[in-house]
Amino acid sequence: MEDDLTLAPGWQAQDPDQTRKVIDYGVRSLVTVPLRARGVLLGVVNFWRMAERDPFEEEEVTLAEELASHAAVCIDNARRYTREHTMAVTLQHSLLPRAVPAQSALDVAFRYLPAESGVGGDWFDVIPLPGARVALVVGDVVGHGLHAAATMGRLRTAVHNFSTLDLPPDEILTHLDDLVARIDQDESPLGQDIPGGGGEPLTGATGATCLYAIYDPVTRRCTMARAGHPPPAVVSPDGSVEFPDLPAGPPLGLGGLPFDTAELELAENSHVVLYTDGLIEDRRREIDIGLEMLRDALSHPGRSPEEVCTEVLDAMLPTQPGDDIALIAARTRVLGPGRVVSSDVPSDPAAVAGVRAGVQRQLEEWGMGEVAFTAELVLSELITNAIRHATGPIRLQLVHDRVLICEVSDTSSTSPHLRYATPVDEGGRGLFLVAQFAERWGTRYTAGGKVIWAELALPEPQEPSEASPSAHAPPAPAVPEPS
Repeated sequence: MEDDLTLAPGWQAQDPDQTRKVIDYGVRSLVTVPLRARGVLLGVVNFWRMAERDPFEEEEVTLAEELASHAAVCIDNARRYTREHTMAVTLQHSLLPRAVPAQSALDVAFRYLPAESGVGGDWFDVIPLPGARVALVVGDVVGHGLHAAATMGRLRTAVHNFSTLDLPPDEILTHLDDLVARIDQDESPLGQDIPGGGGEPLTGATGATCLYAIYDPVTRRCTMARAGHPPPAVVSPDGSVEFPDLPAGPPLGLGGLPFDTAELELAENSHVVLYTDGLIEDRRREIDIGLEMLRDALSHPGRSPEEVCTEVLDAMLPTQPGDDIALIAARTRVLGPGRVVSSDVPSDPAAVAGVRAGVQRQLEEWGMGEVAFTAELVLSELITNAIRHATGPIRLQLVHDRVLICEVSDTSSTSPHLRYATPVDEGGRGLFLVAQFAERWGTRYTAGGKVIWAELALPEPQEPSEASPSAHAPPAPAVPEPS
């Protein structure tokens, strides 16, 4: 503290020209207080008093110190919050998909917009599945900040892992429900400060919502299930918009409650729009109004998914978003009869030879003569296993996509098990050969049994042709009945 700056040579010596201007302006006394918070010096604050007033007193110096201490804490909180927000945004973007994976079922566009006040746990995904199918996922973790972003990353990784099991949407959500419950139990209730963050305690992920949908371009069917998430929007080619009556289900983390699925048949060039609640919810309007605004924004035919995303956000984006927004727009494609052929197979080992001949003719028609031998070998093993160990009708299906997809379905729920035969074993090598020749293979369970599938790489990458408009025409038999 300096009572009279004209008698403070040390202060004047710091910057003679500037200090002379201060004195000439009429300033008489000065109090300098450091801005210190949590052991860190952030700066200093100066309190000036003009010459016509009395110098500072001790009570005023104490008040200045209290004001500086409070200001320092506020500045430090803002600095730490800004750093944590930047870290959360960076983490969020690093955990979200950056591009749509290659697939032939959907044309997809997406948007993600973080909230201005704090990053949440919104996420989305596009996951290719066996059989040319594609899964669309959108979810929202309760809360904001680094913890919500990190929990989102755990759930997104879990969704990918569960999707490799080729489970139906309701079972996927059941597994996620168990995972969120375990996350809550594993987190310490006392919490710990986030290293390098804003000191916010780590608390359990109190819940999350999710919508999981699987679209099949062969059957044009889309199977959906949701856990406390807003309903999807389905836009028909003529521009009409519907919000399917999809059972809501409880949010993830409650445990013990079932999830239900709904199945829709979609026309070619329909749009499926998935989003998080930040798009439709606003403190200034009811959620029903938000849904009607979304309906109006979507009810325009002939747009691409990119145009849908852009125009929806232009119509509905708040001036200051209070929550994250994730949006996916997917336009459906159809793999028509020219790309899909199927046939029933008699439950007779003698029928395998006829199947092989029919497969060879079909592949030559598709220009895939180079993979005919491999396809015959793989299908012979799969069909022979079905004849020997399965029950009921057996059906063969070939799908010409980015790879050649071979599927054998039956009514048994027993899955084949890959084992390694010893040199003295007479059998047990069939599935081993399938695993060696196929890019991937696996089992998908259905309501009426199971499907054993294998994907064979094509000699050269081939883009699928435009889907045939006559999607309802019955496919030509791939395999003639043996005489």
